[in-house]
Amino acid sequence: MSAQGILAPYQLSKLKLSVSFRFLLSLYAIIPLCLVALWLDQYGFRHALRDMLPSSPSHFLLFQVLFGTPHIIASSLLLFGHVDYVNTFKNKLLGMTLFIAVFFGIGSLFIPYRVLYIISASWTVYHVLKQQHGVAKAVCRLPSWAFYLQLWLSVSAGIFIYMGIFLKNSLTSLQADLVLQIASGLTAVLLISTLVCQKYVPSRFGVYFLWANTLLVVASWYVFSQQYYFLAILMPRLVHDITAYSFYVSHDVNRHGDQPQNALFRLAAWCHLPVALVLPVLSFLLTYLLQVYGDDLVNVILQTLFSTQIYKAVTLGLIGYLALMHYYTEAFVWAAGSPLRRYIRFSGI
Repeated sequence: MSAQGILAPYQLSKLKLSVSFRFLLSLYAIIPLCLVALWLDQYGFRHALRDMLPSSPSHFLLFQVLFGTPHIIASSLLLFGHVDYVNTFKNKLLGMTLFIAVFFGIGSLFIPYRVLYIISASWTVYHVLKQQHGVAKAVCRLPSWAFYLQLWLSVSAGIFIYMGIFLKNSLTSLQADLVLQIASGLTAVLLISTLVCQKYVPSRFGVYFLWANTLLVVASWYVFSQQYYFLAILMPRLVHDITAYSFYVSHDVNRHGDQPQNALFRLAAWCHLPVALVLPVLSFLLTYLLQVYGDDLVNVILQTLFSTQIYKAVTLGLIGYLALMHYYTEAFVWAAGSPLRRYIRFSGI
C-alpha cells in the first residue's frame, strides 16, 4: 500500500469510539485514593499496609502481570499486526532494532550495568510522563516554552524518584538522602512552575489537566518520601497504562469493528470475542505466560538443542527489547499524519 493510500483523508464522524479527555482526567483519581490509603495506614493501622506491600513493585509478580508489560505487548501486537503500519515504519523499526542490539547487547560487555539501568530507567520515566503531557497538550494549549518547562521538570523529578525506589538497596544512606533532596527540590520547582504556567491555559478544564500531571509527580514524591514505594509507582503506572489502552481499544474498534482486517481480529470474530477486548485479553494472557513460563521454556529448548542456557532470555531479553521499542515507536505512531491516527478521535473537552 502506498503512503498516499495509507494517509488518505478520512471522516472523524465515521469513527464509532472516541478517546474521552474527561475519562483520561478521571484516571488521576488514583492520586487521592493512594494518599488516603497512606494516611489511614499511618495513623490508623501503624504501617501495616506498608509492611505488607513488597518493597519494590518488581518483587510482586501480580504487579508485573497487571501493569507495564501488558500495554507494551498490546502496542507491539497493534503495530506489528498490521502490514501497512510495518511497511510505513519499517526503516525506523529496523534502525531501532539494530541500535538496541548494538548498544544494549554488545554494549553491555563494556558499559557498566548501572549505567545501562539508569539510561533505561530515565527513558521509562520520560516515556510515561511524555505521554501524559502530550495528551494534556491538546487541552492545556501552553506556549512551547511552558510545555517543555513542565515536561522536563516533571521528568527530572520523576527520574530521581524512580532511582530512589529501584536503586535504594544499592545506595548508601548518604546517596539515598541526596537523591531524595534532589527529587524534593525539583518537585518544589515544578509546583512553582505550574503556578506560573496555569495563567497561560485558556480553559478551566485545561487547568485541571495541567495540575493533574503536576500532582501525579508531587504525590509520587510524597509517597516515596514516606517509603510507600509500591504506591509511588502504582499511581503513574495505572494512569499511563489505562491511557494507553484507551488509544489501543479506540483504534481497534474504529478499524476492525465493522469488518476485521487481519487474522487476529478475524479469529476473534470467529470466537465471538468483542473487538474491544481482543488486545487487553491477549496482552494480559501473553504477559502471564511469558513472565511465568517464558524463561524456563526457552532454556529447555536451548539445553536440549545446544546444551546451553541464557539468563532471563524472555523476561529480560525479549520483554526488554519490546519495552525499548515501545518507548521509541510511541513517540511517532500516534502523531498527526500517522496511519494509526486515522482511527482516533477525541471527545469530552
